[in-house]
Amino acid sequence: MTISSATARAHANIALAKYWGKASLEHNTPAVPSISLTLDALSTTTAVTFDSAMADDYVEVNGVLRSGEFRSRVCTMLDRIRLASGSSDRARVTSSNDFPTASGLASSASAFAALALASVKAAGLPWDSARISDLARRSSASAGRSIFGGFVRLRAGGTDDTFLAAEPLAPREHWDIDIVVAVVSEDPKKVGSTSCMIHTQNTSPYFEAWCGLCPVLASRIEHAIAHRDLDMLGQATEQSAFAMHASSMAAAPAVFYFEPATVAVLQAVQAMRRDGLCAYATMDAGPHVKVITQAPHTEKVVARLMDVVGVRRTLISSLGGPAVVLSE
Repeated sequence: MTISSATARAHANIALAKYWGKASLEHNTPAVPSISLTLDALSTTTAVTFDSAMADDYVEVNGVLRSGEFRSRVCTMLDRIRLASGSSDRARVTSSNDFPTASGLASSASAFAALALASVKAAGLPWDSARISDLARRSSASAGRSIFGGFVRLRAGGTDDTFLAAEPLAPREHWDIDIVVAVVSEDPKKVGSTSCMIHTQNTSPYFEAWCGLCPVLASRIEHAIAHRDLDMLGQATEQSAFAMHASSMAAAPAVFYFEPATVAVLQAVQAMRRDGLCAYATMDAGPHVKVITQAPHTEKVVARLMDVVGVRRTLISSLGGPAVVLSE
């Protein structure tokens, strides 16, 4: 009997320039470029143990045995590891998030990034960060970005791309930014990101315009990061988020991720700016709103958000670092 194991931790990220649409379903390559920042306060810790005595893969998340599509995605990544390492050993995967799962807070990004790093290390593969990012991206495109810390870029892919890794743009020390998450629900979202993305791509009349806008916004956001221009960053980030959601709302049938509290938070963010606070909103495919700000505005932003009816709690995060191995 042979046993090998490793534990890794990866952080969620939020896309400033949004990823929405696939160039290739087969290779899971994005149709548009995206730029993200890694969140220190939201993380997934995953342990992977390859054991020659096991008859099948075991997948547990937050203490619950998983089956169905999520387990299938995990096993597909493990199969890629087995193919690369020349092993047929099954694996025990135990994972936990310190934030709500499958609710629009990028839990798949941190989950598959942590799984990728832990499984590569457990299998003893000498892969660099780019190859691990590519592995994570194949299971969840946003997970490729969570291998790195700070600000990260993932370029658009082609229909025939077989290798596509994210790239670090700037380390967490480059810019002191805070992100305040307004949590408006603890429940899993009703429509998964991937299924909505494909539905939007197939039925929304706005999708072609979205693809044309994305490179422009990504370039603007990259410039804003390089020059630490928060106003430029915030305006382009808001446009990216709202254009993404507009494309899904225009799909047939429409998909709405907004809750009443979501709209109230977005209106509150605009009111904050009118009152002189530094606050810009972004959203992923879910109801929560992430507000980009800086000290000394952070605590005031939190207080204003907690006054909004429907906001259950807030999470405050600074920029996070890269995925790390905790034990081997």
